[in-house]
Amino acid sequence: MQGMLGFLLFAAALHVNLADLKKPRVVIGVLATGGVLMSTVLVGGMTYALMTLMGVHVRPVYCLLFGALISPTDPIAVLGVLKHVGAPKELEMKIAGESLFNDGVAVVAFIGLLEIASGTSGLDLQRISLLFVQEAIGGVLYGLALGFVTLAMLRKVDDYKVEVLLSLATAAGGYALAYALHVSGPIAMVVAGLFIGNEARAGAMSEKTREHLDDFWELMDEILNAVLFVLIGLELLIVAFDAQSLLAGLLAFPVVLLARFIAVALPVSLMKRRRVFTPGAIRILTWGGLRGGVSVALALSIPGRLADGTLVPAREMVLTITYVVVVVSIVVQGLTIGPLLRRTIAAAAAAEPEQGPIAVGGG
Repeated sequence: MQGMLGFLLFAAALHVNLADLKKPRVVIGVLATGGVLMSTVLVGGMTYALMTLMGVHVRPVYCLLFGALISPTDPIAVLGVLKHVGAPKELEMKIAGESLFNDGVAVVAFIGLLEIASGTSGLDLQRISLLFVQEAIGGVLYGLALGFVTLAMLRKVDDYKVEVLLSLATAAGGYALAYALHVSGPIAMVVAGLFIGNEARAGAMSEKTREHLDDFWELMDEILNAVLFVLIGLELLIVAFDAQSLLAGLLAFPVVLLARFIAVALPVSLMKRRRVFTPGAIRILTWGGLRGGVSVALALSIPGRLADGTLVPAREMVLTITYVVVVVSIVVQGLTIGPLLRRTIAAAAAAEPEQGPIAVGGG
């Protein structure tokens, strides 16, 4: 399951142009770090309150764990709509960039909370801080090294089949080695994917190789997302999928949306003092924050038993709630984001002659 997560993140990073991320980098950085951590705490707190009201006893740490795994956004559906309606390139890059980097931050938070939930780590702030440094900074450095090594090999080859296989080996072997080195595999895959997608694409690949590489990883991304939903569907066949769990999932969806709204609105409102945003930017970023494969993969990675062999009953509840929230998010938000984007872009275009060009978010 962790390997699938690595493939998903590598595939997403491979298609991101770093030059396009330069202008909105501050907005992306704030939303992908502070926004994710804020969302984790808000979702965790509100989910615990919801479970208490429903008479379900669950440890607060598992609610925070759910908050961490449900915070990453999946931009695939939204980006397709953005291109179709002719949205500004900066808006497209900001949504894609935030999604790419919030995955890594959320995974680090998830790993730390999972250690606490499993009883392998207490609420030791110093240990958690060291874990963050080791996982995050180590993941970045390892990802860069992995990218350099892969780039050196790609420069010595001029065969698209071999080059595509090299990228596959980088994602598979690189993620496994990251686990052995105790650094963040997801962050390493994001960094390596960005490095290879930009540096190797520009100076070590022919046009034919670029086309085949893009087609291969787009197909991989689609297949893995489909497989993840099949896997969680199979898991739900053996867990207690009762009316209470279904209700909890349905009630958790507005909780997740509210947390997303607060985590977006607060930093964007503060940044409006120095940057100009498109009218409705908060609405687009909130409603465009669909949940997808990464959340499903993280939910499936929660162990069924603790280190001492004790069952983790909260796993079934978290799995069910995650599945319901992700499906509702894709159906409800995915089907309505198009009309919302069209109205917002039309309103921004109408205001442009009066106010001058409007940017979605500055750097």
